[in-house]
Amino acid sequence: MSKTPAPGSTDRGATTHPASTHGATDRRWVGLGVLVLAVTLVAVDATVLSLALPSISETLRPSGTQLLWIGDSYSFVLAGLLVSMGALSDRVGRKRVLLVGSAAFGVASLLAAYAPGPGWLILARALLGVAGATIMPATLSLIRTLFPDARERATAIGIWGAGATAGAALGPLVGGLLLEHFWWGSVFLLNLPVLVLLLVLGAWLLPESRDPRPGRWDVLSVFLSMAGVIGVVYAIKELAAEGLHSWTVPVALVLGSAALVAFVRRQLRLETPLLDVRLFADRRFTAAVVASLTALIGLSGVVFFMSQYLQLVRGYAPLAAGVAEMPAFVGAVVGGLLTARVVRRSGARATLTAGLLAMGVGIGLLGFVREDSGYLLLGVAFLAVGTAEGVVYTLASDLVLGASPAAKSGAASAVSETAYELGTALGIALVGSVVTALYSGAVTLPAGTGAAAAEQARQSIGGAVEVAGTLPGPLGEQLLAGARGAFVHGMNTAAWLAAGLLLASAALSWYLLRGRRGAAVPVPDHRADREQQPVG
Repeated sequence: MSKTPAPGSTDRGATTHPASTHGATDRRWVGLGVLVLAVTLVAVDATVLSLALPSISETLRPSGTQLLWIGDSYSFVLAGLLVSMGALSDRVGRKRVLLVGSAAFGVASLLAAYAPGPGWLILARALLGVAGATIMPATLSLIRTLFPDARERATAIGIWGAGATAGAALGPLVGGLLLEHFWWGSVFLLNLPVLVLLLVLGAWLLPESRDPRPGRWDVLSVFLSMAGVIGVVYAIKELAAEGLHSWTVPVALVLGSAALVAFVRRQLRLETPLLDVRLFADRRFTAAVVASLTALIGLSGVVFFMSQYLQLVRGYAPLAAGVAEMPAFVGAVVGGLLTARVVRRSGARATLTAGLLAMGVGIGLLGFVREDSGYLLLGVAFLAVGTAEGVVYTLASDLVLGASPAAKSGAASAVSETAYELGTALGIALVGSVVTALYSGAVTLPAGTGAAAAEQARQSIGGAVEVAGTLPGPLGEQLLAGARGAFVHGMNTAAWLAAGLLLASAALSWYLLRGRRGAAVPVPDHRADREQQPVG
């Protein structure tokens, strides 16, 4: 059996096309630019609200739980539908699904921008997740169609990965820039001109491709995968925030787990499964998915609590807070672009493990941040986290794509994207819940604070800042001091927990990729790679 190497290695066994003309080559790389634009837009939307949360709290007055749902409903729904939409794109055409999803993303952006209340905004964010689920797997699988040569594809995935990770890091800066001049809804309206450009250029430049023997799209599998992912993630989120005080936590956990078990059993029986779960028997595939998941938990958790720290503890304006997080954006771009070269020199096993270790150390540094810490500590931590995330996510995406047949690349890509979005949702839910729980337990309220004001101040640091503005000077300052100290305590503890998770993931990746020496991690060259051809 011939082999297809991982990023940056020589692809002796891959199917190659005859030499392209200069114009055709340019068209492919411009087409890649369209795909990068699409994935960057979806990634930006996952974190762009982080700096807008204080403004949303002031305008819509959500509860602490509603505020978390505003942040993570997008990623929950996206994660729940990615596998289903990836399999759908294999069947009806990846370009078609990408363009339809982009149009739907624009409509949902309008609904979110003009949300009159927290419930409306949570629903609009969920609809954005539905549309986003059609975009992300299609972008990665179309790269395989555009770049059949493994060496070119490694470079293309590096650029794509830089866009995905940089988008998540860029979200706070974009949000800060808009919030300096406009209301919070502007972070959604920004999507519209980008989507128009994506639709026009995508229709012109991208080839259509699909599975030549797709089989039927199993609707029951769609419902099982969505119910399983959302049920388990909801249970974890509520358990972290409220403990076992609510009966909904064990019920959601049991039902979600049962749905996932039923989904796996059904995929093993179906002739054309929605997702070939046997791929997880490949250690490389499993290591890549776990690495993506844990890296995004760390990144999204950092963005969530550091954006609030910079604004509500340090008093930065939204734009200044976004600029302060720029090292993460720069690092993500550099890390993604350098991944193929690093893998050629050090091998996939060492690169993936070192990336997770570096990210864990970077997040761990935030455990030493205090209310008056200098920016050097923050800048170094942001740079380490962003660069490591760029490397980890780019390499993991290439390993996942290379381990699957080309005809099923949409569904396989969706597994990588599910890990991305699930990690984003869990990062906000788990890290955010830890910070919120520790904050609520540690915040001290000055004597004379009314019952209603005290309850609002205990909900979140944003609520405490708002309450402090209504109190007499000394009383308000005392409340702010207690709230900021409690928030930093929660932030430090959450950072250390996230760092521990990343270090454990590094050890697991090193174990799973054992025996893989050299720059390449061999990946089977499936016959479907040779059978799949672009349509049209």
